Amino acid sequence: MIVREPEAFQLLADETRRKILYLLRVKEMTVSQIAAELDLTSQAVYHHIKKLLTGKMVEVVKEERIGHLIESYYRATAEDFILSTGKVSSQTIHDKKLASENMTAILNALKKISFKLEFDQKKISKLVALQAGIEDCCTGIGEYDDKIWNIENLSLHARVMAVDFAKLLLMSNAEFTKEQENRKNLRETLLSLTDKQKK
Repeated sequence: MIVREPEAFQLLADETRRKILYLLRVKEMTVSQIAAELDLTSQAVYHHIKKLLTGKMVEVVKEERIGHLIESYYRATAEDFILSTGKVSSQTIHDKKLASENMTAILNALKKISFKLEFDQKKISKLVALQAGIEDCCTGIGEYDDKIWNIENLSLHARVMAVDFAKLLLMSNAEFTKEQENRKNLRETLLSLTDKQKK
């Protein structure tokens, strides 16, 4: 299942919800079974299940009466969830807060793997704008982007490459030049967060 909505990204940012989805990929389970497996209260699990139901990541597959209660069995709606930003600008640039949070998360992830980065909100905003410019460089990619992401039996890596190739095929020379300039500016801005530019 390809997940594009920014709200779904936030749903999966929660570790407990990711664990619940992992369990529900394997087998159908009730709230109480999930709670026992994860050592949580049923109320806490139900809270997460409600959010996952709203995001269409889990579904009710059957219901059983146990005494006076009806117990629902849930399962994940897909074996794999592929998070796709598609065209970043069309989905997140209008939500500056979300775009900023995503960029901050990316930079913090790089710091965790030993990149020495120093950044502030001004630098983050600049990186968001440059990335949006790269994503927006090619008019007409939107319809192909959707078609590529809906092709069956294509790996995530192949989908990303296919979108990239489609962009290259659709770009005018002016758009290609503009994208290269944006990528150069993006690289220079990233380097300015490190001490490499000072050497």
